[in-house]
Amino acid sequence: MASESSRTDTWVSEDGEDVVCLRRWRGTWPPDDPHANFKSDVVGYGLLDPLHTVRGMSHNLDIPIGAIARYVLARWATGGSGGLLEIGPVMIHRLWQPVARAEEAGTDEARLAAYDQLRQMLSWLKLPLDNPEIYPPQAEDRDARGPAGD
Repeated sequence: MASESSRTDTWVSEDGEDVVCLRRWRGTWPPDDPHANFKSDVVGYGLLDPLHTVRGMSHNLDIPIGAIARYVLARWATGGSGGLLEIGPVMIHRLWQPVARAEEAGTDEARLAAYDQLRQMLSWLKLPLDNPEIYPPQAEDRDARGPAGD
């Protein structure tokens, strides 16, 4: 449910563009709030002035401040979706399985085993990034160098 003040944080300008008020928030929440970490981040990052950086980027890149702010918001807001697209739904489910088993067991031993399994899975995924030479050149790589690979 949106608070009364959040309804006044956005409006449409005369030229039809969305306008957003960059408001600091110093809210409170109960200790068992499932979103406490995020809310704490909102308070903490709210102490900073993001426009300091955005103004510098705008000046140095000759891009309007609003365009950069829109880019930053859109990029952050779609980051989860982008990550899912990069990893893929099959791998997300595979990575989640050890976590789900550990949480079902509810023991530190199960959680440590899940951590170890996740570490191994991630190291396997990371292997070609750390060692690109482990895979032979693909057909298009060979074609670019000629039939003998020279």
